[in-house]
Amino acid sequence: MTPQTGWTLSDWQKAYRDEALDPTATLHALRGQLTDDDPAWIYILTEAEVDAQIQALTSPQEQPLYGVPFVIKDNIDMAGVPTTAACPAFRYTPEEDATTVAKLRAAGAIVIAKTNLDQFATGLVGTRSPYGAVPNSFDPAYVSGGSSSGSAVAVARGLVPFSLGTDTAGSGRVPAGFNNLVGLKPTKGRFSIKGVVPACRSLDCVSIFALSVEDAETVATLMDGFDPADGYSRAQPRPTRYWPKALRFGIPDKHDWFGDHAAEQAWEKALKRLEAEGVELVPMDFTPMQTLAQLLYGGPWVAERHAAIAEFMAEHAESMNPVVRGIIEQASKFSATDAYRAEYQRAELARTIQTAMTEVHALLVPTAPRLPSIEQVQADPVRINSQLGTWTNFVNLADCSALALPAGLRGDGLPFGITLIGPAWQDGALADFGRRWQSAYPWKRGATDLSLPEPAASDEPPAGHVRLAVVGAHLSGMPLNYQLTERSARFVESTVTASHYRLYALPNTTPPKPGLVKAKSGGELIVELWDIPVDQFGSFVALIPSPLGIGTLTLKDGREVKGFICETIATEGADDITELGGWRAYMAQR
Repeated sequence: MTPQTGWTLSDWQKAYRDEALDPTATLHALRGQLTDDDPAWIYILTEAEVDAQIQALTSPQEQPLYGVPFVIKDNIDMAGVPTTAACPAFRYTPEEDATTVAKLRAAGAIVIAKTNLDQFATGLVGTRSPYGAVPNSFDPAYVSGGSSSGSAVAVARGLVPFSLGTDTAGSGRVPAGFNNLVGLKPTKGRFSIKGVVPACRSLDCVSIFALSVEDAETVATLMDGFDPADGYSRAQPRPTRYWPKALRFGIPDKHDWFGDHAAEQAWEKALKRLEAEGVELVPMDFTPMQTLAQLLYGGPWVAERHAAIAEFMAEHAESMNPVVRGIIEQASKFSATDAYRAEYQRAELARTIQTAMTEVHALLVPTAPRLPSIEQVQADPVRINSQLGTWTNFVNLADCSALALPAGLRGDGLPFGITLIGPAWQDGALADFGRRWQSAYPWKRGATDLSLPEPAASDEPPAGHVRLAVVGAHLSGMPLNYQLTERSARFVESTVTASHYRLYALPNTTPPKPGLVKAKSGGELIVELWDIPVDQFGSFVALIPSPLGIGTLTLKDGREVKGFICETIATEGADDITELGGWRAYMAQR
C-alpha cells in the first residue's frame, strides 16, 4: 500500500495499525517523490538517513506517531544533517537533535526533509532564499508566505501531515493563511527552542503546520514541556482556562487592506459566519498593537537578530541575501540605552494590550491583510513584507498565544485565513474554538480536493481538569452554580446516572440541597457534567458542607466521574425524590 496525498495523522495511524503498512517501503516511496529542483527543499534526507530512523521504531502501540513522515524548517537542528538557515555559507552539521525534533522522533515520527525559508527566518514572504522563492501551493504566481515557506507548502501539497516552522513575527501563521492550513503559534516557552538557529531568541517559537486543528494539537502535546537546557523555556503555571459557549472576540476597528479587495470581502464573510455561531464581535482600538509591532523592525530588536549571527556577518556579510543583510545591518543604529528604552516601551504596551484583552475572550484578526504575487514582492520587497506583518508582529512581543485557521477561499480562489490571539497559556482554549470552527465550516486538506475526516470524539476532560457531576444546587441556573463558573469550570453535557442511586431532599439546608446515595435499587437521575481546573478543585471541595462530599459516580453509559455523594445517615427522615428523576423536577414541583 502506498501513501495517499493529503493523509492526516489518523490516516497514517490507521494504515499502520489496521492495514500493516510497511514503513520502509512506504517512506522510501514518499522520499522518492521529492526532487532537488523543488524550491520547497533545502536538504532531502538520504535513504540511509531515513533507514536509520525507521530502524529505531518500536511499534504503533508504543509510539503515537509511528512511521509518520514530517519535515522541519532548516533553522531547526537534526543530528547528523546539515543546518543552513537558507545561507549556504552558514552551514554546519549539529551533533544533537533540537529538543522538539527529539521528542517527535521518540514518538516515532520520521524526518524526510529540511525545508526552505526566508534566510535567517527574516521575512514573511518566502522569497528571500538562495535556494529559490517557494511558490504558493494554490497558484505559483503568488507568495507562499514566510519565513516558514517550505514547511507550509509541504503540508498544503499533501506530502506530509504536519511540519515544524518557527515564528518570531508571524512566520508560523502567515504561510498557514496563504496555504489553507492550521498554524499553531504557541505561548513563548511552551516548546523548547534549544537547537533552533535564533532570529530573536527572546521571541522565537517553534510552530506547527497541520491540515486540521486536531493534528496540530496532537503534535503540540508531544512537543510540550519544560526544557531545563533552554533558558527561555517555561512551565505552564496553571491549566488552561476554557471559554464558555457565549464568546466575545475583539476585532480591529480599522483596516488597511492595501488594495486587496478579495481579502477584505473574505474577512467580512468570516465575520458573518462567526456571528452566525453566536460570537459577539467587539470593535477595538488596535493602536497599541500597531505601535508595539513597529518596535520589532523599527526598534532595537533588529540588534537581537544581529546578535544571533554577529560573528558570521563580520566575515560573510557578502554571502547573505541583500534584503536580509540590509535589515539586520540596521542594528548599528541602536545603542544599549535604546534597547532598554524600547524594552520599557514594550512592557508598557504589552500591559495595555493584556488589560484590553480582559474584556474579551480573544482577539480576532485577518492572518494577513493581503496576498501579494511574487512579482509584486520582488518589486517592493521591504514595504510589502512589512504589510504582511500588520496583525502578527506584535503577538510575541506582547507574550500572546495564537492560532491561524483557514477561513475559506477568496473570490479569486486563493486561501484566506483568520487568527485567534489569546493571552499566554491560552493555547488550549484557542484550539478548542478552532475545533468548533472547523466543525462548523470545514475546509479542504491544504491545496488538495480532499475533505477532512470527522473529528474524533473524546470522553476525556482536557489536560489539567477534573470532570465533575453535579446533581442539585450547582446545576445550571441554580443558586450555587456560580461556585463553578467563577472557577472557570466549563459545562460539558447533561446526562443520567446508572440506575443504582437514590436522591433525597435534605431537610434544613440553605439553599435547598439534595443528597445522592448509592443503593441496591434506585433510578436513573439527571446530572450535569462540568470540567473544572485541577488547581481550582480543592477550593471548590472546601465549600461543600457536611453531610455532602465528593466521590466517584457511575453514569448510565458506564463512565465513572467525580460527583456529589451524601452520607447515608443524613437521609433518615428526608424525602425520597428518586421517582422525580432529578433535582430540577423536585424544585419545580416545590
